Amino acid sequence: MRVVSRGAPGFDLRSLIGGVYLPALLFGIGQWMIIPAIPQFAEELGASVFLSGLIFAARGAGSMIGDVPSGLLTSRLGGRLTMTSGVVLTAATGVAMGLSAGPLVLATLTLANGVAFALWHVSRLAYMTETVPVEYRGRALSLIGGVTRVGFFAGPIIGGALGKAGGLETVFFAQAIVVGAAAILVATRLPRARAGDAGTPERHRVSLRSVLMAERRSLVVAGSVAIALVLIRHGRQFLIPVWGTSINLDPFQIGLIFGLASAIDMVMFYPVGMVMDRWGRKWVIVPSLLVLSASLALMPLAGSFGTFLLVGLLSGFGNGLGSGAVMTLGADLAPPDAAGEFLGLWRLVGDVGAVAAPAVVGGLAAVLTLGAAAASTGGIGLLGGAVMFLLVRETLTRAPPAGPRASPG
Repeated sequence: MRVVSRGAPGFDLRSLIGGVYLPALLFGIGQWMIIPAIPQFAEELGASVFLSGLIFAARGAGSMIGDVPSGLLTSRLGGRLTMTSGVVLTAATGVAMGLSAGPLVLATLTLANGVAFALWHVSRLAYMTETVPVEYRGRALSLIGGVTRVGFFAGPIIGGALGKAGGLETVFFAQAIVVGAAAILVATRLPRARAGDAGTPERHRVSLRSVLMAERRSLVVAGSVAIALVLIRHGRQFLIPVWGTSINLDPFQIGLIFGLASAIDMVMFYPVGMVMDRWGRKWVIVPSLLVLSASLALMPLAGSFGTFLLVGLLSGFGNGLGSGAVMTLGADLAPPDAAGEFLGLWRLVGDVGAVAAPAVVGGLAAVLTLGAAAASTGGIGLLGGAVMFLLVRETLTRAPPAGPRASPG
């Protein structure tokens, strides 16, 4: 499927600041406040290390469970109501997680928190797909990727400080407050959807099965690219601290490498969006996969803080090149009459890469070595780049000029 740019008179990205970008920033901070705290809080409640890992993984499982239902709900209820429901449910589960009486309760609520995240993510992407004109889509979605990265950077710092000062349960209560503020912004500042958008009466209903059959090639071929990019990103997050420990770096040095890499990542979102909107999606997805793969392939050669810092910075650059790319590609491929259903399936495909990354990297390290696992994970990225370059058609094309404009009146 190709998306054709035809112009967007009157559209301004600034109209989305209050209803989309500020909530995305608050939501990102809130989510990344609790993610590092979940396994620690589970251990405080009496869970073993193994059980703590399962509880931590429950959030990803909840996200996968919620992806497709979130797409269906978005199509039937519309972006505003579904996005608001997602952030309200996140805030409610945050409070409940802080009040958990035992590991089993925490695991159940962590699963529900993951479902709430899927509801927010899918409905937000569907809303942006149907509201933002094509020639602004790369910038609009890369900006979401950018503010989410700010949350990834700031959230753990804020959460760590709160957990140290007031106990780990305080982190979950704080998340509820931050995400609750995001819910208020979505409910009051989100621009209204146009007639015919998801959830409006004019929209023709389609079955999930028909969407799956009609879009199976996009989900398989382009979806494999999304899996590769998400997998290599999450594999990078796993490998950086593990490799740093293996070469005897202390936690401060590892954190510094991660922080500096994240800083490079964060500042790239708008230039990347401009490239996507001017030249196309391949111009950032293929380089992102190649640079990330190169950084992982070079990781076995890093034996000191200085060399590992360079590898980490390269990986941050590669990750920044893909800011918002998976969302933009999915938005381009989504059929206009079934955006919610398709994007729920698309999100599920991406979550496969996220959930599989630790198992893939860990399994390769167990069979081979840690260095070989890093290089092999980079090979997955190269394969994804080849598929994107050779088999996925560019989803942004420019319509020819429509001719001279008529004079006013």
